[in-house]
Amino acid sequence: MILIGIGSNLPSDYGPPRETCAAALEALAQEPLTVVARSRWYRSAPVPLSDQPWFVNGVAAVETGLDPVALLAVLHRLEAAYGRPPPEARAGTPNAARTLDLDLLAYDAAIREGPEPPILPHPRMAGRAFVLLPLREIAPDWRHPASGETLAALIEALGGDSIVQPID
Repeated sequence: MILIGIGSNLPSDYGPPRETCAAALEALAQEPLTVVARSRWYRSAPVPLSDQPWFVNGVAAVETGLDPVALLAVLHRLEAAYGRPPPEARAGTPNAARTLDLDLLAYDAAIREGPEPPILPHPRMAGRAFVLLPLREIAPDWRHPASGETLAALIEALGGDSIVQPID
């Protein structure tokens, strides 16, 4: 299962964050991949907590013949089309507000430790409620490829400091 995290907390040419995420999901479907499942959208506080706007987040499962490097290049190209600077231009500003964030969370059971991206599974996904809660909707039996932990165990380990709410 190939998993992509989708998020936004700034408006783009496509509208406010929720509409931006929906447009990005449609744009993904125009690429050489098939969206096979997606979560509903969630509203989440920035991590780490700051005064920037809250995010809209979701997770999509896709199928593709692209390898992880080529898929990550597609994600970065789409981010740029939505007004986000390329990764090399934002290296000094981690956790900044963004018009669109497309993360390659997992590529089947692949484990890639780097140093070249993508690192798989995504190195911070196991500690992010805004990833794990939407993921539970589309793949409740998913296991972390590196640790082998169940999704339920990862969610239980989160603690209560994350604010993530489904959007109706």
